[in-house]
Amino acid sequence: MDTTPIRKSHKLHNVCYDIRGPVLDHAKRLEEEGQRILKLNIGNPAPFGFEAPEEILQDVMRNLPTAQGYCDSKGLYSARKAIMQECQRKNIPNVGIEDIYIGNGVSELIVMAMQALLNDGDEVLIPAPDYPLWTAAANLSGGRAVHYLCDEQADWAPDLDDIRSKVTSHTRAIVIINPNNPTGAVYPPEVVRELLEIARQHDLVVFSDEIYDKILYDGVEHVSTGALAGEDQLVVTMNGLSKSYRCAGFRSGWMILSGNLAKQRAADFIRGLTMLASMRLCANVPAQHAIQTALGGYQSINDLILPGGRLLAQRDITHERLNAIPGVSCVKPKGALYAFPRLDPKVYNIRDDQQLVLDLLLQEKILLVQGTAFNWPEPDHVRIVTLPWADQLGDALERFERFLSRYRQ
Repeated sequence: MDTTPIRKSHKLHNVCYDIRGPVLDHAKRLEEEGQRILKLNIGNPAPFGFEAPEEILQDVMRNLPTAQGYCDSKGLYSARKAIMQECQRKNIPNVGIEDIYIGNGVSELIVMAMQALLNDGDEVLIPAPDYPLWTAAANLSGGRAVHYLCDEQADWAPDLDDIRSKVTSHTRAIVIINPNNPTGAVYPPEVVRELLEIARQHDLVVFSDEIYDKILYDGVEHVSTGALAGEDQLVVTMNGLSKSYRCAGFRSGWMILSGNLAKQRAADFIRGLTMLASMRLCANVPAQHAIQTALGGYQSINDLILPGGRLLAQRDITHERLNAIPGVSCVKPKGALYAFPRLDPKVYNIRDDQQLVLDLLLQEKILLVQGTAFNWPEPDHVRIVTLPWADQLGDALERFERFLSRYRQ
């Protein structure tokens, strides 16, 4: 009998997703032993009491009898019409029904877009730190993720000079994550315009991940990339229901193509997207019935991000407690559900940040994600999810401080 090991594909050699990586496996083992783990590793609203609006659930349930068959490969007409109207509200011009693709979450659409665009050896500019699925999808599609730095001293804004230095003849696209995961940065319009100008000069497709566009603090406003781009630029905007509408398990996201002149030039790429959308038949149909109600109904997210709201209070206590820890500093997040604090190397001298988060898990039963999992080049950051209640976060950060006070590698 042949005992040759069955190995994974070579395409997976440069692919990782450590948000659900090896340290999570240790957490599951501890839970199986009966220990309680505070999971600050993933932006999953439901376990922390953030439930979807009741009217969204009612609409999905009432439409279940008509959601048993396949729909159009791009998505339900009513859902895409609601997304089209949302584009009008956000001043993204000339987006028609056929310019919208609904997917099983933004994650599926990211992979689909990378597969449709990239040939072997093509490069994609992706921020560091990033949401690591972008890097994984680029590599899995035969491309190469090239990471441009974001500047912690400038509220985590992209380093424009670093971007310019990394454009080559192989660069096909640039990814913008705004509001940003993991840093919580929200880029002002002038920064986005600079990014768009670099993309224009080098004829790059622009991918704009805007899943947190409604989770904003302190009166900060978000302007969609597609609203700032010219008609000659192809902008692919990603958004969905997971965060702002607390429907993460529905897996309902969408991808919007804008830039009328660019769409004509990108006809072949768009045919590729349409082919890939057809190959998976369609996105989850019951969940698509949530989209029209979500986008057109009462925006309950505002109750959570304004003064007195849970998300704002949790952001505030996380930022305050982190900066009170000796040797720890954290830029105040302006959006999203995360903090990305820095552990001063002169104080902590962390050489392996995955070992750091594993040791924290074993000692304090708190699960974080190391900064290098977000393709940050140095082992001096961690990401903390700000979804637990404020008192729960306060207790967790007190334990984190106690852990750091005695931790050495």
